[in-house]
Amino acid sequence: MFFAKHRQLIRWIIIAASFAIVSLILWNTYVFFQKFKEEERNKIKIWSVAQEKVNSLDDNDDLDLILAVLNSNKTAPVIALNLDGSVSSYVNIDSHGINDSIYIEKNKSKLIKQFESENPPIKISYIHPKTKKRVIAGYLYYGNSSIINKLKYYPLALLLIIVLFGAVVYFFYRSNKNAVQNKLWTGMAKETAHQIGTPLSSLIGWTEILKTENVDPDYILEIEKDIDRLKTITDRFSKIGSVPVLKKADIVEETRASFNYLKTRSSKLINFSLKLPEGPVYVDLSTQLYSWTIENLVKNAIDAMKGKGDLSIEMIALDKYVSIKFTDTGKGIAKSQFNTIFEPGYTSKKRGWGLGLSLAKRIIEEFHDGKIKVLQSEIGKGTTFQIALKKL
Repeated sequence: MFFAKHRQLIRWIIIAASFAIVSLILWNTYVFFQKFKEEERNKIKIWSVAQEKVNSLDDNDDLDLILAVLNSNKTAPVIALNLDGSVSSYVNIDSHGINDSIYIEKNKSKLIKQFESENPPIKISYIHPKTKKRVIAGYLYYGNSSIINKLKYYPLALLLIIVLFGAVVYFFYRSNKNAVQNKLWTGMAKETAHQIGTPLSSLIGWTEILKTENVDPDYILEIEKDIDRLKTITDRFSKIGSVPVLKKADIVEETRASFNYLKTRSSKLINFSLKLPEGPVYVDLSTQLYSWTIENLVKNAIDAMKGKGDLSIEMIALDKYVSIKFTDTGKGIAKSQFNTIFEPGYTSKKRGWGLGLSLAKRIIEEFHDGKIKVLQSEIGKGTTFQIALKKL
């Protein structure tokens, strides 16, 4: 009960706590990295002192200790240069199978530049035996050890893992939410179909009564067309959420029937044009859903033209496909929105759910294994949509 009541607050607390934990881990990793790098520099400084002792070795120095210090560095790559730029010593340089001295001489500048970018060089100096003054003998350049290089990328790897984990959680939450919404919309659609069925049955009865009252048959014919349309809409809504059954149908005749129905019930300011093949063209089709697609595309074109303009439908039967083009003289679509307009919820109108073109895309591409796209469009001049379906 408490969780259900404060779900949003708990969610934000979890997000904030996760962010704090991740930040703490990253910060501690960074601090550890810096300390580790400082420790390595101190070791290299001791190594440089040993190198200095080699340059100014006297009887009081413990040679075994100096050699032990020099041999203790097994990880960090080091190059020691004299003041004239010549290499005095080196250790842990990966020569890739080439003779070490040849490789270092050939790649000296590149190695020095790389080491300088990773760590500042250390001066190598010694006490001159005669003047008793400290003299600079050269410079020691060293790079990061393999351990530091691996540790350097650890925060990035950790951050990437966290981002990927967050993405997985987000998409799981989003898909779960979408699944719940889809179930809700499917239930509402089926309930709508059920609710429409009751007055529709009554309208059919009233139509039969009108036929006995000497009413103009043309009026009754138009009423019956609208009743048939309501039956089709009811059938559409009742089938939402289920896979439609496709049957062999003449797409030419289905397109003509849908076109004629929409034409008689649209504004007289729209100049309709229909160009179809002479003979039948057969495809696997759900006639109710196909007519719904035509209706959505035609209404979208009429809205784009604000109820006034030219609208043409042209069908071309190719070898394997049939192409249906819908061309209007509306406001046009920017090229950057050619794919966006098919996304659920996208609409340029002040009213509407933005589902028309999304439904059309799902009907054509998911249910009929076809293609629908914006073939061409120009702002202020119009748009052409194209549907392509496989012929039988």
